[in-house]
Amino acid sequence: MDLVALIPHVKALHIGMLLLWCAGLFALPVMLARHDAAIGQEDYARVRRATHFTYTMFLTPAAVLAIASGTALIFLREVFELWLFVKLVGVALLVSFHVWLGYVLVHVAERAGPEEVPHPGWPLVILVGLVLGLLALVLTKPELNEIPMPGWLSEPRGVQLPFDVPRR
Repeated sequence: MDLVALIPHVKALHIGMLLLWCAGLFALPVMLARHDAAIGQEDYARVRRATHFTYTMFLTPAAVLAIASGTALIFLREVFELWLFVKLVGVALLVSFHVWLGYVLVHVAERAGPEEVPHPGWPLVILVGLVLGLLALVLTKPELNEIPMPGWLSEPRGVQLPFDVPRR
């Protein structure tokens, strides 16, 4: 089977999972802002269950599939350019945002008494900037060769690795 024929399918999976993941990243801070014990115990429990379900059954699997399909695309398309590595830093920031949301969710769910949930304004502004920056980077694929790199990162050193590499 020709692996190149898989590229459109993997790319469609990647884009679809990215849409789901980013939609969840935008929705969850707003959902967390609804955690208010003053709304009544039954409604409060429903909101907590909904945010937990969204994070564990929707957001996290979409993130894992987006990252896995993106990694597969790197190797299927053999794209090893500097803009891609900058994009991977942005993806790491998205993952950090995802983890922070999980931390806030656990913090709210497992503490007794009224909890102060962060206002969704700043997290959403940060997320919009990050997503738009990543989208611009991916769509323009700029030449970033002008970025000055130290010699030890751009030239072979000619030294042996400090460990043996197994041979096949």
